[in-house]
Amino acid sequence: MIVETNLTYNGFKNKSEVHLARKIWHMATVFIMYAAWVYLPYWLSMSILSFSWLILVPADFFRKKNSKFNRYVVGVFRSIMRNSELNRLAGTTYLLTGALVITLFFNKGVVALSLLFLAFADPLASYVGIKYGKDKLFGHKSVQGFIAAFAVCAVLSFIYLFYNQVQDYILIVSLLAGLIGALAELIPVAKLDDNFTMPVFSSIGLSVLFYFFDYFSYFS
Repeated sequence: MIVETNLTYNGFKNKSEVHLARKIWHMATVFIMYAAWVYLPYWLSMSILSFSWLILVPADFFRKKNSKFNRYVVGVFRSIMRNSELNRLAGTTYLLTGALVITLFFNKGVVALSLLFLAFADPLASYVGIKYGKDKLFGHKSVQGFIAAFAVCAVLSFIYLFYNQVQDYILIVSLLAGLIGALAELIPVAKLDDNFTMPVFSSIGLSVLFYFFDYFSYFS
């Protein structure tokens, strides 16, 4: 029987709170996705991602309609769920959908960097913004969070490019990639979750950057 009943539990974190357990979970799971993308054969990494999407995303939609199943899921994932997700789609649905989109349509190196941005820049920018973000830009987004995202994305880009023996214009490309990642984390798009918009916008921007500096040949 399908029943729509809103849950009202106490003790769940809001988006304006640090929520360290969620951030650690986010970084770990997305980094595993990155590692699978980089080190496993393409068919295997895509199979794992597609299977995860087919299991978790429909389950998340069903959770919204079935109160008994919703209560079970909320009980299991209580430590990493936000209050806003109790009766709405979870961030995991947007994350998996964004990851699936970029792996289907973008270059291997572009996808790898976008996943690194999502894994580390997003939660670290959020942490800095919540703790020190006094100068607001859009909603809860702040200048301090934007700077943190830029720094993290630039450093990640430099490390990733250097590891892959890409040295031509590496400093300028890393700085531009950092700006792309920070803007992708900053800019809101309607009511879409940034777990979806950040990897997609990062991939679009990085594709333009890779094309301009002829980087596609390094990650064919």
